[in-house]
Amino acid sequence: MPTDIEIAQAATLHKILPLAHQKLGLPEDALSPIGHYKAKLSLAQVEALQGEKNGHLVLVTAISPTPPGEGKTTTTVGLGDALNHIGKQAIICLREPSLGPCFGMKGGAAGGGHAQVVPMEDINLHFTGDFHAIALANNLLAALIDNHIHHGNALGLDVRRISWRRVVDMNDRALREITVGLGGPANGYPRQDGFDIVVASEVMAILCLATNMADLQRRLGNIVVGFTAAKQPVTARELKADGAMTALLKDALAPNLVQTLEGNLAFVHGGPFANIAHGCNSVIATQTALKLADYVVTEAGFGADLGAEKFIDIKCRKAGLKPACAVLVATVRALKFHGGGEGLNSLQDGLANLRRHVENIQQHYALPVVVSINRFDSDTAEEIAMIRQACEALGVACVLATHWAEGGAGAAALAREVVALCEARAAKPAAQLYPDEAPLADKIRAVASKIYRAVEVQFEPKAQAQLQDWQAAGWGHLPVCIAKTPYSFSSDASLRGAASGHVLKVRELRLAAGAEFVVAICGEIMTMPGLPKQPAAERIAVDAQGRITGLF
Repeated sequence: MPTDIEIAQAATLHKILPLAHQKLGLPEDALSPIGHYKAKLSLAQVEALQGEKNGHLVLVTAISPTPPGEGKTTTTVGLGDALNHIGKQAIICLREPSLGPCFGMKGGAAGGGHAQVVPMEDINLHFTGDFHAIALANNLLAALIDNHIHHGNALGLDVRRISWRRVVDMNDRALREITVGLGGPANGYPRQDGFDIVVASEVMAILCLATNMADLQRRLGNIVVGFTAAKQPVTARELKADGAMTALLKDALAPNLVQTLEGNLAFVHGGPFANIAHGCNSVIATQTALKLADYVVTEAGFGADLGAEKFIDIKCRKAGLKPACAVLVATVRALKFHGGGEGLNSLQDGLANLRRHVENIQQHYALPVVVSINRFDSDTAEEIAMIRQACEALGVACVLATHWAEGGAGAAALAREVVALCEARAAKPAAQLYPDEAPLADKIRAVASKIYRAVEVQFEPKAQAQLQDWQAAGWGHLPVCIAKTPYSFSSDASLRGAASGHVLKVRELRLAAGAEFVVAICGEIMTMPGLPKQPAAERIAVDAQGRITGLF
């Protein structure tokens, strides 16, 4: 059986400029090609489309995943192809993959099998350079902070209260905590520092939530890099960093246009982690796609407790988006994982996880939902029947999708179900878990109690002090972004299934004043992941013809 990369490399791609003109009516001068098969859509064209009518927005989410993932991106691509296959005009909106997972545990994130966005190698590696620009902008600000301190520290930054960290797009645990400024006075003042992965950077979140260039610079200027000894915030604007950071991100802000294996258009733009940041592609890409197509299929990272919650409570809240329905991806493998073993009994027990996610989507997000079974060859008819029966008892449709093997045709039934749900519901905002005016602590408790079914939230002393300070300083109106393990409803990855009655432990909070949310770090979650014992990087190579192998 061919691998994902072998399928992608065997495909015949269309040149992106004529394809975009043919499918979407975009003039070629509105696109800046990067090679033959990738292009950036100009911000002028994005602005020109703002008066157009909106299409239907479809959210693809999932049950709580296993470490290898459950095919959410593959389903997003397959559904987009399927909608076009049944005669609808559809565009896909995805995040850009991070190099950390590509070289770590999960491999690439461009879909799989015959439901992929291409050129697969480019998308999974350097792509259009957006992540490099984000890393440079982030690290320029870090350099300006240390330079400001070195030259007298006129703003009075307390070196013990600098919160801005450097970033690199790689899983590198050795960089989590470091000391900078060693080597004498010529090298600055020694202080404790650290690295996050690029997709956890506030700059990434800002790029994905900004609506235009002016909004981008405003948000960058609002970044709080640290505090004075009197606990007064110091911003990037006060360091005069926002202009140069915007210049580095000028091209990155323009959305990237590529295609699927079936020649349908896809925006792949931005890539914040869903277990750390808000886990959605850029607002600019989503809003633009809604002006160009009747159906826009987008995904939010990890399970519906993380990605879908942040999609609704952060992205939709800020951008005014109105999702029409949700697709909940499930696999037999993941349900057995949540049931604690193999066999039908484990599958039966694991269905509690699916039920919880369906209930959350229907009751707390107020969205219609369809369950899509991402089928594997090892799945049996009896196992599929058991999932169908559980969905029937919940009153939701359950569709078997075979897009990995068959492309869009394999998800045609799913596409027809999505169309029916979209046409039956007038466009309106999804329900949000909390109002803007609720205190930060209450917002965290709302997510924990309603979505995670926690009985209590425990704030460690550091987090409790941060809550009080930031609430008093006027940041209490911001939404919260909870960073926790994706493998459980709790902050403990070992609690599988539909954990309830647990305690959510918040160890610290991070203020993202530019992105306009507050991150609550829970449990053992890391903003700089580490590589596994056998990283995916060990399998990647380049053959004599220059073709990449081992990237999947």
